[in-house]
Amino acid sequence: MTGATGTVPFVDLGWQHAEIAAEVDEGFGRVLDATAFIDGPDVGAFEEEFARFSGRQHCIGVANGTDAIELGLRAHGIGRGDEVILPANTFIATAEAVDRAGATPVLVDCDPRHLLVDPDLVAERLTDRTRAVVGVHLYGQIAPMERLAEVVRNAGHDRVALFEDAAQAQGATRNGLGIGSWGTAATSFYPGKNLGAYGDGGAVLTDDDEVDRLVRAIRNHGSARRYYHDVKGVNSRLDTLQAVVLRAKLARLEKWNTLRREAADRYAELLGDLDGVELPGTMEHNVHVWHLYVVRVDRREDVMESLRDAGVGVAIHYPVPVHRHPAFAELGYAEGSFPVAESTAPRIMSLPMFPGITAGQQERVASALRAAIS
Repeated sequence: MTGATGTVPFVDLGWQHAEIAAEVDEGFGRVLDATAFIDGPDVGAFEEEFARFSGRQHCIGVANGTDAIELGLRAHGIGRGDEVILPANTFIATAEAVDRAGATPVLVDCDPRHLLVDPDLVAERLTDRTRAVVGVHLYGQIAPMERLAEVVRNAGHDRVALFEDAAQAQGATRNGLGIGSWGTAATSFYPGKNLGAYGDGGAVLTDDDEVDRLVRAIRNHGSARRYYHDVKGVNSRLDTLQAVVLRAKLARLEKWNTLRREAADRYAELLGDLDGVELPGTMEHNVHVWHLYVVRVDRREDVMESLRDAGVGVAIHYPVPVHRHPAFAELGYAEGSFPVAESTAPRIMSLPMFPGITAGQQERVASALRAAIS
């Protein structure tokens, strides 16, 4: 909700709920009447619909986005003794999932303009132990996956799988192709995502029949049929009630992503002449879906305090690169190992961005940001 009069929230999930409330109420009633809480018909229907929307053969719903990455890796046989390359500029869940699969995260820096994984640096980190490269689709646009594929191919590492962390890019395209077009993709349905549930949820997208079979088994205690367990698995199923919400939102996702693009264009007009603020850009060949609108400023903490005092919600994605977290100190990377990620982390700041944000709200954000910078 927008909160007190004159405030601008960082995200307004109430606007989205109002759009789908009647449809969700009807769907919840249907599930409650059938008591089909686990693996009900809406789960299978959503999996088919999201696979079709993404242009993929298979979609497997799981409990959250972190599980989606881990299960996708495990379905490719990746585990102890293997290395997985990923960018230092990502949410820690990407590295957590690699660690949980038993593999070792190997970090690389990002490009300075879009903060997406740098394929040239990936080429330098490939070894005989590398089993996967994860392109993280950050802030709403797809990483340069075709370049990652070329790097792996040119290095002759035919055992290296490409993965896509697509938690922030539902509906985005690159060269006309959607998420999962270059490798197994994992996505999150955390409530604030472009396609968000009313709780946790996630999915694996793949065109590989064997990966589909294995992820479906692993998510259900390693069982393809009840009480018979072919592989070691976990309990990671998408709830039927969440599938109801996701089906309603998926039907509106293209429209809502268009609204996000219009809001991003409006920010560019309102802030384009403001010295002291570096605006985000879209990588060539990408159609951005603007999960986040991330600017760069100096004196960030002062600027954020000023914005909040003016009633504007702001956030940081993400304040600490993966290797600077104590949880991953074991990787042994020293300060300065990834200069782009480290130099931008203290400057990045996310402005309010959601479908339904009004021109008036964005004008208030721009006015408050001008005052904070000055």
